[in-house]
Amino acid sequence: MPLPAGQVPLARGLLRDDVYRRLREAIVDGTLTPGEQLRDGELATWLGVSRTPVREALLRLQQAGLVTATPGRSTTVASLDARAVRDAQAVVAALHEVAVRAAVSQLTDDDVRRMRVANKAFARALRRGDAEAALAADDELHGIPVKAAANEAVRAVLEEYTPVLRRVERLRFSSLRGRESVALHDQLIDACAARDADAAAATSTRTWQTLTPLLDQATGDQL
Repeated sequence: MPLPAGQVPLARGLLRDDVYRRLREAIVDGTLTPGEQLRDGELATWLGVSRTPVREALLRLQQAGLVTATPGRSTTVASLDARAVRDAQAVVAALHEVAVRAAVSQLTDDDVRRMRVANKAFARALRRGDAEAALAADDELHGIPVKAAANEAVRAVLEEYTPVLRRVERLRFSSLRGRESVALHDQLIDACAARDADAAAATSTRTWQTLTPLLDQATGDQL
């Protein structure tokens, strides 16, 4: 399994969650590609940790649908699977609706301001065709109401299943269809600013549903 050179080793004693996140990010950003074999020894060397947190991370990644393990054989980066992606989309959309509805009354004026700043960064990134920056800005924007909702169960599930969608979004956020999200983000932010929980929740759901054509195209290309 070829690994990129120059990776900075993780500090000793790093929590297994950090190993999990590093491997997850490598799958989402394409450093580790679909079908690539994952050997825990090589990954441990790459990250500068023991094999134990790597093995634990691979199990979590398997549960999230990002890794495929064949008993007695090999562990590989999972290919994009249409059903898994659509299942993840349904879960992510529903939980963001829950989070937004709960967050509206808790959001501060500064929270709303930061959402607007994130959406402007998102729009600029899309104009440049910079998928990585677009994803970062999108995460920032949607993360604000999730944090304000203070629902740990929602946050944990979103953290597990959002990366399944991000693999597809990364491929498609330079398209014109991806730019539809900018206007929906504005509507979401306006509803949050007006403290209209029903409108904000409905707009949040529509925002995640706009991914459907992108998911259909991307998974169709991969399958």
